[in-house]
Amino acid sequence: MILDGAVDAAIDLRPAEAPAVADEDAAFAAWYRNEHPRLLATMTIVTRDLHVAQDVTAEAFARALAAWKRVSAMDSPTGWTYRVAVNLARRRARRAAIEERLLRRIAPTDDHLPAEHAIELWDAVRALPPRARTAIALRYTAGLTEAEVAAAMNVAVGTASATLTSARRALAAALSEPDAEEQSDG
Repeated sequence: MILDGAVDAAIDLRPAEAPAVADEDAAFAAWYRNEHPRLLATMTIVTRDLHVAQDVTAEAFARALAAWKRVSAMDSPTGWTYRVAVNLARRRARRAAIEERLLRRIAPTDDHLPAEHAIELWDAVRALPPRARTAIALRYTAGLTEAEVAAAMNVAVGTASATLTSARRALAAALSEPDAEEQSDG
């Protein structure tokens, strides 16, 4: 008898939880359909790049979905999602600016790069481990974004980012001018 009551209670709980999940899914879907076009339009203006806007908008909504129970209970789920998207765009812009500065430092534009430096640069790239060399070629020769590099290499975006960071450091070290002390010793 006691066992029958436990089984009945377990059976009664399962159907009660399913509609709640379905309701949450429906609520997210309705909210997403309403808010996605506005957030995408806003982020396109903020970033001035449709592809970047699409990436940060998709990531912001993915994060909202992953935490929907918590996000939906907030005073403004939309405000939270905009904040996430703006932060992602800022982070991406900072990373792009840093990459640009580093790239200019290790590989200035061709009209400022003497031929011997171009040879040094490509020798340094060739000396990189295969994964780092591939990441550098995809990012700077093919002009792919980090996400595209990750997809092309079949690795996570974080792995591609870390690979590019370590490769840039290795290139910067390989291409740095020797210190005055080292020059006077030679």
